[in-house]
Amino acid sequence: MENPAIDPRHLDAIADADPYPYWYDDADEPDANPTLVRTESCDLCIVGGGYTGLWTAIIAKERDPSRDIILIDANQVGSAASGRNGGFMEASLTHGIANAQQRFPDEIPVLEELGLQNLNEIEAAIRRYNIDCDFERTGVIDVATTFHPSSYGDEMREDYQQLRSLGHNVEWLDRDAMQAQVHSPTYVGGLWRKERAALVDPARLAWGLKRVAESLGVRIFEDTKATAIERDGVGVLIETSLGRVRAGKVALCTNAFKPLLKRLGHYIVPVYDYCMVTEPLTNEQLESIGWANRQGLSDIPNQFHYYRLTADNRILWGGYDAVYYFRGKVNTELESRPESWALLSRHFFETFPQLADVRFTHMWGGAIDTCTRFTVFWGRAMGGRVAYALGYTGLGTGSSRFGGEVLLDLLDGRRSKATSTKFVQDKPLPFPPEPFRFIGIQATRWSMRHEDKTGKRNLWLRSLDRLGLGFDS
Repeated sequence: MENPAIDPRHLDAIADADPYPYWYDDADEPDANPTLVRTESCDLCIVGGGYTGLWTAIIAKERDPSRDIILIDANQVGSAASGRNGGFMEASLTHGIANAQQRFPDEIPVLEELGLQNLNEIEAAIRRYNIDCDFERTGVIDVATTFHPSSYGDEMREDYQQLRSLGHNVEWLDRDAMQAQVHSPTYVGGLWRKERAALVDPARLAWGLKRVAESLGVRIFEDTKATAIERDGVGVLIETSLGRVRAGKVALCTNAFKPLLKRLGHYIVPVYDYCMVTEPLTNEQLESIGWANRQGLSDIPNQFHYYRLTADNRILWGGYDAVYYFRGKVNTELESRPESWALLSRHFFETFPQLADVRFTHMWGGAIDTCTRFTVFWGRAMGGRVAYALGYTGLGTGSSRFGGEVLLDLLDGRRSKATSTKFVQDKPLPFPPEPFRFIGIQATRWSMRHEDKTGKRNLWLRSLDRLGLGFDS
């Protein structure tokens, strides 16, 4: 999409929006847990109360109910990316089939099998523990539009052929078939992946997982920032702002935030993503766009949008900008970026001009972690007493459960089909140090915008391809 001046009507549509996540307008938000103010001991300490930390705690308790587990979070459980994302839950562990083909070609069948098994396990756990999170397994449509080169549609058709060869339930949608699913004058085709994606309310999923973890006996401390990690005899010592945790083993699940193990900072960068939500659509407005099957939607340029219906028939609309701040800055002030919201508003009305009277009620942002291979990666430290999982690059709502499961396998020395893969055993290439990191990311963003306009991958992007480096959200 081009970037002309913003129409004042598109600014009026966001003028009264509340600058915080729509998902937090919910009476089900749990009470805050106490802060850790003394020294505690446990078998396993989990640092980070997002999806990875919560799934790690739950799976650890399911495997061994007698294991004493403490989970600590610097703020509140689910208050970062886990509770404020778009609620897209993908089976893919590899950030899509094209990325898998480029980076893990020999392991695609097993990784696709593990990804589907992981999504099935998430659905089973949601039902087993009665987690009310508006789970809808409606699938996702990758949408080809008039805003990007036609070659992108050709690449999507290649993905379709490969997914069919792997036995996926996918449907190719030509212009008419795509318009029959969701109507926009910009749509020219789509790829409907029917069984390998779901939609959820991300905050209520996080709160539900917190409830489950506590019901299994996990001790959770909030507003408890881990400040240091060191060996402690045969275990590990975690220092916090007001207390300490002595643990036999530690799982690090901090993702976009500054890692306790400094060397991990070479492998990830925090990227800010922005989104917004409309007021509930009327029946007439819904009829004007169709969308009866309630799929998640995502267009296919490098700078892409993701969008979906909520349970009360609002449209969540986000993406496009993926903003990296110099030296990986992360703070709450960066969750507000009016220029991104204005751009998203214009793109929304270009996609759905029939919704010209719709207004937005919420707009917000948040940090996700990305790495050069666009997928979660793992590792161990301190003689195997510490393990970590991070680098999800925007697909952690689904793959975080797999991340936690593999993290536990590594901590416990448990061999599995997953730990036998190069996908789990290998790490991404590191990012360069500053200022080259910032300069390189800005050059990559400019080049991706250029490719989205022309369909041509320039020398910079081709060089990154050869080196196995990348930047995405």
